[in-house]
Amino acid sequence: MDLQLTEHVILVVGGRGLVGSAIVDRLRAEGATAIPASRRAGDGLVMDASDDASVAAGFARVHAEHGRLDGVVVAAAPSAQTLDPARNADPDQVLEAFEGKALTFLRVANAAIPSMREAGYGRIVGLSGQNAFLTGNLAGSVRNAAVIIAAKNLADSLAGTGVTVNTVSPGAVTTEPSAEVAVARGGDSTPADIAHLIAFLVSPLAGAISGESIAVGHRVRGVTSL
Repeated sequence: MDLQLTEHVILVVGGRGLVGSAIVDRLRAEGATAIPASRRAGDGLVMDASDDASVAAGFARVHAEHGRLDGVVVAAAPSAQTLDPARNADPDQVLEAFEGKALTFLRVANAAIPSMREAGYGRIVGLSGQNAFLTGNLAGSVRNAAVIIAAKNLADSLAGTGVTVNTVSPGAVTTEPSAEVAVARGGDSTPADIAHLIAFLVSPLAGAISGESIAVGHRVRGVTSL
């Protein structure tokens, strides 16, 4: 299927991580100009998504060099493995996790919206996670749920403008997924699985989809609605 992404310019924030780099590769395979952004220098641009000035400078550079911005993917966040289980309910850790993921998404999305609204077209996709729907990891649950809620609010505020906002919620991300799906758990996802879905969501073909949180990997087994 041709996703009609040829010549589209798509910024992938967190585009040098395990999932982000898979997204960049997938978009480039579709003919898009996929620009990875991260704190590290290299292919793409340097952007600290925790800093308003750095985000603004990154977007200004994209527009100056390419003259357009069709999509933004926000895959930047500290790994869930960095969360200390011994501090599961520690307000400081919860706040740090919230700022590192949910506010990063919101900051980047807010920077993308004005030019997209003016163009009458845009695709914004945030990376959340299925632990948004589960207890047991308070910081991880709060930060991912907040991304979903923020995206839905933005999507509703942009209804009818041609700009869509969605989130993708993987289960455990691994290069060697298990075929087994335990009760009360989500199924494993590969970086490529996530990239395939995101490539569709940032394409013109997904224009009727907005405000959705879509699972990658089997959605939590044993739960009918969340």
